Amino acid sequence: MIALVLLGVVALAVGGCVCVVWAERGGPRSVRTVATVTLAAGKVVRRSQKNRRPGLNGTSGDDG
Repeated sequence: MIALVLLGVVALAVGGCVCVVWAERGGPRSVRTVATVTLAAGKVVRRSQKNRRPGLNGTSGDDG
């Protein structure tokens, strides 16, 4: 069951990447919409990871 959920998440991620590439080449409006949602979701994930783990970006936060 978990494998099916993971497979579905991977399929959505790959589909989103395909839509981003297709939208860059001038795809239809629906593809551009999916691409926008995919890029926005990526920004949200990156922002949440930065807020949760601030020490992993190579800086320790103290300069002394």
